Amino acid sequence: MTNIKGVKNVFLTKDMKYTNVSMPWNPSHYAMVPQLVEEQLTTEKAAALRYGTVTPRYLHVASRALNRWGHERSYRLQVTTFAGDPLPESAPEEKAMSWSRYKVAITKHKDAEQTSSSLYSQNDIWSPAVDFSKYIADNESIDNEDLVAWITTGFLHIPHAEDVPNTVTVGNGGGVLLRPHNYFDVDPSSESPDAVYIKPRSEQSCDTNRMACLAQESCSPVREPFTYNGFEGVMKFD
Repeated sequence: MTNIKGVKNVFLTKDMKYTNVSMPWNPSHYAMVPQLVEEQLTTEKAAALRYGTVTPRYLHVASRALNRWGHERSYRLQVTTFAGDPLPESAPEEKAMSWSRYKVAITKHKDAEQTSSSLYSQNDIWSPAVDFSKYIADNESIDNEDLVAWITTGFLHIPHAEDVPNTVTVGNGGGVLLRPHNYFDVDPSSESPDAVYIKPRSEQSCDTNRMACLAQESCSPVREPFTYNGFEGVMKFD
């Protein structure tokens, strides 16, 4: 992922921690108060966030360009699901899937590092065509560089009776969200047009449905309206 207000970016993390502070109205008493903790990770090894470790909840690829509020424009990497435990690094075949060690890894962009794995690695998993861990081993600086985010995501699905005849999508989603964070000055949806109300049977009007007049404005063929009468006369139920 590159080109967040240019190709000179940094990797930031944010989370909350509790700090014991005295109360202004009664300095002799203390309380644990949550405070925001921000940190910039400046090397590839520091930015290789492994499975099985506690990682900050906010991960940002940020530009040094500021928004109107004085905050660095960035995109948040919000991983919604994680894959299972990776193979132990002691396993010889683990080299072929060393990318699975990391939840998120940030590296400096290189033309020679295009993919985290290779189809040809299956031919020799003990000496794979691509070993992702080597991308991180040189531990280059990622401070104000063109950055790439490598994200591992997935989920476990065990087939069960409710998968017949189709596996439902509810509850089975996964992936990662790329969300603007301080990238804009305000919520960009405030510039979206207002809602449009379409009355029943007005979908054939060009005023409310531009697609209704598409045939008149283009060379597309005019076809008869499609109708569907279910399975009448085809299936019988006792």
